[in-house]
Amino acid sequence: MPKPKTRKKAVYTPPQTTQQVKMSPRWLAPVMVASWIIGILWIAVYYVAPTAPLIGALTNWNLLIGFVFIIFGVVLSTRWR
Repeated sequence: MPKPKTRKKAVYTPPQTTQQVKMSPRWLAPVMVASWIIGILWIAVYYVAPTAPLIGALTNWNLLIGFVFIIFGVVLSTRWR
């Protein structure tokens, strides 16, 4: 009669560790939201008043500036816990 097949190695079970809840810095959420708002407002003001004193000289670079603020807010949102 053949012998039953048995495992030669035990199944790996990782050691149990207590996991601490990671907290975001207090400044992260306000900076993230402010960055989104500044980016959206920058683009909106450029479309509403393209000849405004600070905005008029930058022409289409205003879109890049607005999107940089928005993307910065999205990058910060990936760090939020």
